[in-house]
Amino acid sequence: MGRFVDRIRAIALALGAPGLFVIAFLDSSFLSLPEIADLMVIYMVAHHKPRMLLYATSATLGSIAGCLVMYYIGKKGGDALVAKRFTTRNIERAKASFQRYGVMTVLVPSLLPPPAPFKIFVLLAGVAHIDVGKFVFAIALGRGVRYLALGFLAIRYGDRALAYMHENFVPVSLIAVGILLAGFAGYLVWSRAERAKSR
Repeated sequence: MGRFVDRIRAIALALGAPGLFVIAFLDSSFLSLPEIADLMVIYMVAHHKPRMLLYATSATLGSIAGCLVMYYIGKKGGDALVAKRFTTRNIERAKASFQRYGVMTVLVPSLLPPPAPFKIFVLLAGVAHIDVGKFVFAIALGRGVRYLALGFLAIRYGDRALAYMHENFVPVSLIAVGILLAGFAGYLVWSRAERAKSR
């Protein structure tokens, strides 16, 4: 598995932004590549600072595409598929979160770095038939904030950005939560506008 990941990473680095899209897609769908997309965003931005927005956007779009694959697998496969991949306890917790917090249950994990669980929430969003527009918005916001934050840290700290994030997890998390709350306020405004249109 290590050699396979190294090959994928080497090919992705050679391709630039499209390669980053592919890595984020694979990590959010079929494969588990913990922190590879994060590390690649940092490495690419640190070496090509003017392309920060391009790299953050590529990683975000790749993640959205990968999450949509998992969402539709969850929607088609239902509870049986989720039961094969995750423990009953984790499934029950995730379902309770969806019932209580709705799309925020996907938004928060999409922002957090590994080892925070994420794919179970993506699959269960499909199982729960969460509105696909709201689902995409949540993933775009969470992943977008995460990759932009990594991009800004890479501009400032270079290749040490990920180490800096781990060392300063609390202040970085507080800033991310602040951005997340602002984004959630935007989501509420958008949601109300959509409801007003459908009346």
